[in-house]
Amino acid sequence: MSADSALEAPPAVEPERRSVVLRPRKGWQPLDLAEIWHYRELLWILALRDIKVRYKQTVLGASWAILQPFLTMIVFTLIARFGNIPTDGVQPQVFYYCGMLPWLLFANGIGNAGNSLVGNQNLITKVYFPRLVIPFSTVISGLIDFLVACLMLAVLMAWYGVRPGPSIVFLPLFVGLAFTAAIAVGLWLSALNVEFRDVRYVIPFLTQLWLFCTPILYSSTGVHSPWKRALLGVNPMSGVVEGFRWCVFGRPAPTGMLGLSLGMIATLLAGGLFYFRRMEQTFADRV
Repeated sequence: MSADSALEAPPAVEPERRSVVLRPRKGWQPLDLAEIWHYRELLWILALRDIKVRYKQTVLGASWAILQPFLTMIVFTLIARFGNIPTDGVQPQVFYYCGMLPWLLFANGIGNAGNSLVGNQNLITKVYFPRLVIPFSTVISGLIDFLVACLMLAVLMAWYGVRPGPSIVFLPLFVGLAFTAAIAVGLWLSALNVEFRDVRYVIPFLTQLWLFCTPILYSSTGVHSPWKRALLGVNPMSGVVEGFRWCVFGRPAPTGMLGLSLGMIATLLAGGLFYFRRMEQTFADRV
């Protein structure tokens, strides 16, 4: 063997190429948390994209996150004064603004999630990823608006001299419940919207109707009948809104109503996840 041949580098070994074939799964599929965690970066990228698009070329920018609950608070305060609606001894301005915060997190979440799959049809038909990432990212982007609006709540509480009680430490729990409720309903609406395009027209009407079924303009303490309170608690947002006010104002905890609302949130979430996974195999064809 010559010296030159000994110094020659060995030929490069080409890596083994493998092909992966993706086929739709049949039947009811369980939630694959490991797969969603693998695509966690895509989740944050889509959420950041939604935030940037939402305030792109707007004059007021993120101020809209404050204006929406603030203007609604003014209207509800006028209605309360004309109709003599009690607010449990709390200033109406603070009472209504506080109630609107978890509600807007929920309402904006189901509106954005309900139209998320149809709005991302180009992405769905070209690239594979767990479709659950899309509705999840739209609801996550709404948390930014919620945090901005909370700054105005702190200003109103300082202006009217409302001091939070020790129960304020449980506030993140009810924020998480509002977020979970938005995910639960948003999964149903997003999957149904792919199948039936009438859902896009139903979502605004459903949101308006749901608002008046939730104790925001009024307090649940004014409902004395046990069966009426139970019926009110079937609404998953009733316990969330009342619990949110309990954390901020230190009012009596809505234990019974909260239990019913938690049960409804868990039921909607479990059903929404299974239905979404069941219909996921047809999204690329029907979207």
